Amino acid sequence: MLNTCLILLAHGSPDPRWRAPFEKLAATLKAELGAKRVKLAYLEFVAPSLEDVAGELAREGEGQCRLRILPLFMSGGGHVAQDIPALVAALSWKYPEIEAEILPPVGEDPRVVAAIGDIAAEALG
Repeated sequence: MLNTCLILLAHGSPDPRWRAPFEKLAATLKAELGAKRVKLAYLEFVAPSLEDVAGELAREGEGQCRLRILPLFMSGGGHVAQDIPALVAALSWKYPEIEAEILPPVGEDPRVVAAIGDIAAEALG
């Protein structure tokens, strides 16, 4: 049986103010879904990277594990279309015991679009 872990993948910034909402989101989801099942990684500028997290999970894992990578991006631009798949391909080669799936960017989910619509409607009063 495969253990499934969700990796929240944010862009990354050296500015800790930028990271704070992602860290809060990860902490909330860890509390709700289990600390071992939810991880936060960054594409660039700050650790941990996707490779760092995958390596940690491979070292901790018992047998195979499935990574579901959720890009915390508003749309599927170059990072989502090219950079993340390239990183996942490299991880699959380095850690053959890991099965990875890249989910659509969170900003393309209709529930996120609806939530933004609710916030916009409230702002308009």
